Formats: sequence, C-alpha cells, structure tokens
Amino acid sequence: MKKSLGGINALYPTPTVIVGAIVAGKPNFITIAHVGIVNHAKPHLISISLGKAHYTNAGIRENKEFSVNIPSEALVVETDYVGIVSGKKVDKSRVFELFYGQLPKAPLITACPVCMECRLYDTYDTPTHDLFIGEIVETHAEESVLTEGKIDVAKVRPLLFDMNTVKYWSIGTAVGGCWDIGKQMKAKSDKPDSP
Repeated sequence: MKKSLGGINALYPTPTVIVGAIVAGKPNFITIAHVGIVNHAKPHLISISLGKAHYTNAGIRENKEFSVNIPSEALVVETDYVGIVSGKKVDKSRVFELFYGQLPKAPLITACPVCMECRLYDTYDTPTHDLFIGEIVETHAEESVLTEGKIDVAKVRPLLFDMNTVKYWSIGTAVGGCWDIGKQMKAKSDKPDSP
C-alpha cells in the first residue's frame, strides 16, 4: 500500500553540476542540482534553476553566457564547497583551473570531465527561482570518458544529488538498453491471441 506524502518532488536524485559565470569581472561558480533537458534537437537547450538570491544570477543575466560543468566523484569536496559559500563573500575564481572555449564569459573547469558552454536563450521568473534556459554552443569532454566518440556515463562517474537524504550519490550499473529492452514486452503483445 502506498502512503501519501503530499506534493513533494520525487524526481531526485538529479545530476550535480557546477555552473560558471563571470560576475563583477571575475569567474564565479555555484553548485546546482536543479538542471534539466529541454530538448534533444537543435538548438540543444538545457535548463538550470537558481534561487533568486544567488550571486551568479546577475552575471548570467548581464553577460548572457554561462557554463555547465559536470564534476566526477573525485571532485565531491570542491563541488560541495562552491555550493555552500557565496560569491558575495568568497572569491571562488581560484578554486579551479579554468579554460575558455568559444564564449568568453563562460568559464569552464579543467578538472570536470565534461563541460558545456551555454548562451542564454531565455529566462523564466518564478516566485523563488530564476530558471535560465541555455543553448549549448559547445561541449568539451576528456578523451578518457569517451567510448566510441560518445560520453560514457560510467567513465564520467558523475555526482548525483538527493534532497531526501541530503547526500551525493554515485551511479550504478546499466540495467537495460533504451528503446530496446521493452521490445520483449512488445513482442508478446504483438502476437495474435491463440484460440
């Protein structure tokens, strides 16, 4: 029997990312777990949701560029740190070694195995958060996390954030092929009923 829990968000865990932006002329970073895929066609759009009080928001609004960096499990300490200290009080520009791609106002983190440069596409204001939609201009990945030229999540070993336990988690093993494993059930349903 299921128990009613109220209107809570049960979508956790979610990927943990580090968002980078230039704020007041300096690179700044914030850890965000409220990220989403808007579509998988061009333009490739993703969303990040930041509380309105965050320091990074002003830089994204002003420069219309930001980065989304995917840290591995090895970066759990640094990832948590840039999420618990505010750029209003702490200079986070020297926490990571940085590089830049096509967008000069989207600082990228060298230690993160996967980094995306985003151009601000749209902004939605909610009562508590700014929802930024970014167009992915370029994605950078370490060769060591690629399998046949594609990002391999098992090699990235990304951090997952769970609000229920307030912990970072790791991923497990693959359990089946997308658009494939369901064919087992489809094959059964496609069979005509026998007399």
